[in-house]
Amino acid sequence: MRNVPGRDQQADRRALREALVGACADAGASIGMLYLPDPDPTRRVLHLTLTSGLSREFAAPWSRVGLDDPIPVADAVREGRLVWLGGQEDTARRYPRLGLVLPYDFALAAVPLTAEADDRAHEPTGAGLLFLWPGSHGPDLDEKEGKALEAARSLLTTILLRAAAAGRPMRPSPYPVVLRPLPAPTPGPAEAAATMAFVRRLPGGNCALDLNGTITFITPEAADLLGAPVSDLLGALPWEALPWMDTPAIENHYRATVMSRLTRSFIAERPTGQRVCFDLYPDNTGISVRITTVSGRPSVAVPVPPAGPEQPAPSRATALYPLMLLAVTLTEAAHAQDVVEKAADQIVPSLGAHALALLAEQDGRVRIVGHRGYSAEHLAELDGTPVSADTAITHILHTATPLFFGDAGELLAAHPDAVIEDGMAAWAFLPLIASNRPIGSLVLAYGHPRVFAPGERAVLTSIAGLIAQALDRARLYDATHQLARSLQTGLLPHTLPRVPGLDVAARYLPAAYGLEIGGDFYDLIRIDDTTVAAAIGDVQGHNVNAAALMGQVRTAVHAGAGAPPEEVLARTNRLVTDLEPGLFTSCLYAHIDLAGHTLRVASAGHPPPLLRHPGGATEMLDLPTGLLLGIEPGATYTAVEIPFSPGSLLALYTDGLVEAPDRDIEDAIGAVESLIGDAPERHPLGELADELIEHAHRDGPRPDDIALLLLRTEGP
Repeated sequence: MRNVPGRDQQADRRALREALVGACADAGASIGMLYLPDPDPTRRVLHLTLTSGLSREFAAPWSRVGLDDPIPVADAVREGRLVWLGGQEDTARRYPRLGLVLPYDFALAAVPLTAEADDRAHEPTGAGLLFLWPGSHGPDLDEKEGKALEAARSLLTTILLRAAAAGRPMRPSPYPVVLRPLPAPTPGPAEAAATMAFVRRLPGGNCALDLNGTITFITPEAADLLGAPVSDLLGALPWEALPWMDTPAIENHYRATVMSRLTRSFIAERPTGQRVCFDLYPDNTGISVRITTVSGRPSVAVPVPPAGPEQPAPSRATALYPLMLLAVTLTEAAHAQDVVEKAADQIVPSLGAHALALLAEQDGRVRIVGHRGYSAEHLAELDGTPVSADTAITHILHTATPLFFGDAGELLAAHPDAVIEDGMAAWAFLPLIASNRPIGSLVLAYGHPRVFAPGERAVLTSIAGLIAQALDRARLYDATHQLARSLQTGLLPHTLPRVPGLDVAARYLPAAYGLEIGGDFYDLIRIDDTTVAAAIGDVQGHNVNAAALMGQVRTAVHAGAGAPPEEVLARTNRLVTDLEPGLFTSCLYAHIDLAGHTLRVASAGHPPPLLRHPGGATEMLDLPTGLLLGIEPGATYTAVEIPFSPGSLLALYTDGLVEAPDRDIEDAIGAVESLIGDAPERHPLGELADELIEHAHRDGPRPDDIALLLLRTEGP
C-alpha cells in the first residue's frame, strides 16, 4: 500500500496528543500545555498547540507567547531549564504579570523539549511543556512528579524529533486544540439510574459545568433556585443566561476553582432578594455545583422594574480579564511594533476577533502601523489614504467616534466604496485617543456577523484607549531612540583605517535599557605606514551628556595621537577637567609599532587589556592604573612597553563585556581570556568578536554598553 504523508502526520499528532494526556495523568497534573515554535525561525514566538484540562477560552490569552516575554514557558525554552513555581506567592514574586492576571493558587512547572544531554545528533526542538497542579500541591516538586515530568519531556521530544527527521516537522495549530482527560468508566443503565435517583434525593439543587463554564446538567430544583427554566440553562453559561450573575466577582469564583482545582463556596443575591449559596467541587473534567438557599435569611420581595425594550445580552464579565491582561502587557511595550504584537496577541484570541490593524495619521495621510490577520495586499491599498477621504477609518479620525458594523450590509450601506476582504463579516472601528486628541484607529474584524452589545462596545472602546496611550508613548520612544542612535553613530568612527600587517575588528552594543546611548567609544588612528594608535574608553552615564563628552574625549585623544601614551592621557585629562562635566572617564591608549613589534600602553582606570601570544597563550596585562580622566588636573600616567610579536592579538574592551550581576569581575575577565586563547590560530577576527559579544549576553541583558576592539598582527 502506498504511503500517504497526511496519514503519517495524523499519526504524529495523535501520538503527541496521547502523550500529553498520559503525561498529565502520570504526573498528577490538572492542566497540561504544549507549545511549539513558530515555523519562521526569525519570529521568536511560541504557539500553544495542545492543552488538556483547560478550556479554549482560558487558554486563548496565552495561545501566543513571545520567546522574550516574562512567562515561565518562554524562560524555560529560551534558557533550556526547568522553571518551577511552588504556589501563588512564588508566582507573584517571580512573575508579577502572571500573578496579577491569574491570581489563583496553583503550582507550575515548565520545561524545554530538548534531546538527551548525551544525544549529540539532535538539536533542541524549540518547544516547551507546561504543567499545572492544584492549589493543594506543596511548594516542592516531589520525586515521582519529577520522574513523570522527565518521562514526558523525553517522550514528547522523541515524537517531535522523529517527525522532523522524517521530513514532516510538527507545525503549531491555528488555535489551541483542547484535549479531554482520560475518561472515567462509563456506568451501566442500572448504575446511571441509581446515580440520578441519588442526585434527586439531595436537598437543594445540583448542576454540572464543563471546564468552559457551560451548564451540561441541571436538576429542576436548581433551575427553580436560579429563576429560569431548565431549557434556558442547559448549554448556556450562567453569567450569560442569568443577568444577575453577570458580575466579575461570580465569574472569578469559577475561574479560581478551575485554575486551583480547589472547592469553593460563595453567596449571591437574586433580584427577588433571595440569597443563594453555591458550593463548587472541581476535577479535571468540570465542576459539580451544589445550590442551596441561605438558611435563616427569609426572602424579601424586591419590586422589579418594568421591562423595557429588549436589549442585546449583557457583555461577558470575561471581557474584563483580557482588558486587565492587555493593560499589564502593554506596560512592557517599548516600540510601536511591540504595541502591535502585544495587542494582537491578547485581543485576537481573547475576544474572538479574526484580524486586527493599527493605523495612525501622519502628514495628512493614514499609515499602517501594524496588523495581524489582514493580508498585506489589502492594507497596502489603505496605506497612504488621504485623511480627507470618506472612509470609516478617516471618519473616526475626524469625529473620534467609534463605529460598529454587525455585517457587510451595514458597512456597505454607510461606506459603499469599502473593500471587504474574504473571511470578514463584522467590524469595529475604534478611535485611538491620547492626550485628548485622536492619533489613529484600531480596526477589529470578525469572521461572522455579530451584535455588538453595549457592554462589549464599552470594553472595546476601553481597549482602544489603552492601546492609544501605549502607542503614543511608544512612538515618542521610537523618535527619541532614533535621535539617540543617530547621535551615537555620528560620534563613533564610521570606518577604521586599513593598516598593512594589521587585522582589526570592532563592535559596539548599546545598553539593554534606557535610550541605548552611552559614553563607550573606541578608535584606531593611523600614524604612519608602520605605526598605529588604538584607544578605548567609557564615559560615566547613559545619556546625551555622556555621549557629548565621549565625542570630546575621542577628539582630544585623536589630536594627541603620536605622542607617548602617558602624555596623550595627561593632555586629555586636563581637557576633561577644564570642561567640568561632572562625569568621569576611563580610557586606555596603546601605541603599536608594527615594524619594531612592540606595544606601549597606558591606562586611566580602564579594565586591563588581554594579549594572546602566537601559539595561543593568553594573559591579562598588569598595567599601572592611573586616575580616571576628569578627577585631578595634575594626574600623571605611566606607560608599559610590551613585545607584540607577529601573530599576537590584543583585545581592548569596556566593562560592559565582563560586568554582570552576581558575578566576580576577575572570573568574568578570565572567561573572556579563555575564549580568546581557545580560538583557532587564524580564526576570523569578526567571528571572534561576535562570539565574545554572544558570550557576554548569555547571563541575560547587559545594563551597560559594550565596546570591543580586537587587533592582530599578521603572523609568519
